[in-house]
Amino acid sequence: MSDVQFALFDTAIGRSGIAWSARGIIAIQLPLPSEAQTRSRLKQRYPSLTEVPPPDGVQAAIARMVALMDGQRIDLSDIALDLFDSPDFNREVYAIAREIMPGKTMTYGDIAKRLGGVDLSRQVGQAMGQNPCPIIVPCHRVLAAGGKPGGFSANGGVDTKLKMLAIEGAYVNHTPSLFD
Repeated sequence: MSDVQFALFDTAIGRSGIAWSARGIIAIQLPLPSEAQTRSRLKQRYPSLTEVPPPDGVQAAIARMVALMDGQRIDLSDIALDLFDSPDFNREVYAIAREIMPGKTMTYGDIAKRLGGVDLSRQVGQAMGQNPCPIIVPCHRVLAAGGKPGGFSANGGVDTKLKMLAIEGAYVNHTPSLFD
């Protein structure tokens, strides 16, 4: 895809990246240990990326994500996404996840039931792990059974997920064990 552009931006959890096409946001890169790594990860996914100042619509999306990560109750469900390379099942999962408002959570099983049965929970978890647009598709608000945090594929893993949920004021049943 040659019309993809990107920019970096600062949030309460660190310097993030955003990539977009003419049709919408295609990727959000949560912070990596360095700005160079964040930039590199985006370019690995989309080799023809061009870094440019974001146009007004993308800048508005950035401002809303920054406000959310600053603790404001911002609904991002109307931000246009271009999920051209996501499988249909994943898009269905992401559509449901986008309905979860700040401060609220759902479980993988809750989403699976809406898609046809709790037996789809593992596939829901896999879709969340492949989410190209974290924050906008709030995979951090999707928990394991019993309200436990479950996994998180971003840098920092579950700690990052818990930090994002804490910023939003969501309750998570997290009692660290010897294996955390």
